[in-house]
Amino acid sequence: MESFSFKYPATKNITQRAHIGVVGSGDLEILINPSEKEETEFIIRTASDGFKQTWKAVFDRFIALNDFKAVITINDFGATPGVVSLRLAQVIEIANQK
Repeated sequence: MESFSFKYPATKNITQRAHIGVVGSGDLEILINPSEKEETEFIIRTASDGFKQTWKAVFDRFIALNDFKAVITINDFGATPGVVSLRLAQVIEIANQK
């Protein structure tokens, strides 16, 4: 089990908390909470050790379009980068519903 975090500057607001996905069988869950700080913080807990740079590459691409002021907690059980990107897009959509 590995845990780490990344922080990025952010300018956009999200409207509410949101949750997507489940932990288990190669999937992950993402919880997003609005933040007052001018940053996006990703907190990752993963069952797959040694992929920190892969996570960073996924977040670098995501944050280029989605710089939301939020704390994003990810509980992972071996999801691929494609699944991570899909779940991030889904949780942002839910967090921005009015």
